[in-house]
Amino acid sequence: MDLDAFTAVHRPEWDRLTELTKRRRLDGAEADEIVRLYQAVATHLSTVRSTAPDPATVTRLSELLARARTKITGAHEPAWSDVVRFTVVTVPAALYRIRWWILGVTVAFLAVAVTAGVWVAVDPDALAAMGTPSERQQYVDEAFASYYDPQASFAAMVWTNNAWIAAQMIATGITGVFPVYVLLNNAVQIGATGGMMAAHGELALFGQLIAPHGLLELTSIFVAGAAGLKLFWTWVDPGPRRRGTALAAEGRSLVTVAVGLVGALALSGLVEGFVTGSALPWWLKIVIGAFALAAFLAYALVLGRRAAAAGETGDLDADRAGAVLPTAG
Repeated sequence: MDLDAFTAVHRPEWDRLTELTKRRRLDGAEADEIVRLYQAVATHLSTVRSTAPDPATVTRLSELLARARTKITGAHEPAWSDVVRFTVVTVPAALYRIRWWILGVTVAFLAVAVTAGVWVAVDPDALAAMGTPSERQQYVDEAFASYYDPQASFAAMVWTNNAWIAAQMIATGITGVFPVYVLLNNAVQIGATGGMMAAHGELALFGQLIAPHGLLELTSIFVAGAAGLKLFWTWVDPGPRRRGTALAAEGRSLVTVAVGLVGALALSGLVEGFVTGSALPWWLKIVIGAFALAAFLAYALVLGRRAAAAGETGDLDADRAGAVLPTAG
């Protein structure tokens, strides 16, 4: 498409819509006209985005449509209502739509972790690779438990570290390689550590210190990995949509998932920082961790299912994401 020719043909409509948006009041005929022009310019924007996505033209038309929409519909709802909707509808919908990917990542991770743990626990050579006998004993007797130091700075450090890992998997998800590497590396490390603890008769201590925060923390990592891999698969198989359109939609939903994980990782960081290493009974620590996980699952599955039933996908609405031309399947 010749963008200059397209602009020359439709400029009068754009200018007229601009003029109407600046008027304080519109009579009946002008109100009908602004609605008609709004629909026409929305179609123009869709055409430009799909065939000749010039940034300046897209920005101009998007801003014009935003002003026209405000003129037609009046003032928007308070900003806090958008935040509430994003929190209770958009984020759960984004989590719900990748639930099977999350389940697949979880099963694969646990399979690798258990395999690594059993291998280290029963194979002397694998156990020896974990360090010298004195190093292993010192880790089991002191280092493992002393790591969990209940204080605010530790909770902040844990949250920052986990958020960084999740962000890396999401940001590099399209490669399909880095999320797998991170998940595999963590599964082997956690499994091997558990196997070493088991070999020294401290498997119960391992579970008591990992379970309280690990239930939600690892689930959050699984979610990040699943979101990244889903983006990669969309690149491989975009379905009936154009690859660019599919990747854009999946990328926006992936960012929504990332925002949702901020809260989940903050909660797991608080549990790890103030519960795991505390003097509370071990069973109560695990109950607290299980409750945190249950709250997250209810948030993702219950609210997510409700949002999905209403047609939500976790993507932005058409006004914010931008319209695209329909593609034949």
